[in-house]
Amino acid sequence: MEINYKKLRSDLKDSYGTATFEGFPVAMFEISVIEKGEGKNLFVLLQNWELT
Repeated sequence: MEINYKKLRSDLKDSYGTATFEGFPVAMFEISVIEKGEGKNLFVLLQNWELT
């Protein structure tokens, strides 16, 4: 199975960006982590996002 990390990063940024503008400013910090994140780090963010 091949993972499109570019698409995953883009989708995570969209989700966290929306959360930022809906009143969760802490999500802005996560956007910088997403931009620098690689592989496994992006999956950890995805798992954390789905838990909230």
